[in-house]
Amino acid sequence: MYFYRKMTKAEIVNEISQKTGIDKTTVLTTVEAFMESVKESLIEKEDNVYLRGFGSFILKKRAKKTARNISKNTTIIIDEHNIPAFKPAKIFVDAIKK
Repeated sequence: MYFYRKMTKAEIVNEISQKTGIDKTTVLTTVEAFMESVKESLIEKEDNVYLRGFGSFILKKRAKKTARNISKNTTIIIDEHNIPAFKPAKIFVDAIKK
């Protein structure tokens, strides 16, 4: 069984700050601006974000479907909708497989 460690935003900011010598507040502002830009692109513009060598933040369409509410024993309709997803680049996947 594998246990994966989770890295927090604060740890990412700290690591980038140490590697670049840039103060943590500037790094935090940059990381938050990046995340906001990705969200804005996906939500408002419905544009995918491609980062060569890293991966793509994309919207996936989910088709309309019928589901069951087990607790009430009823059938419900779930409309077509988009969900955000991340697709890693091939070079990224290959590096993890090693």
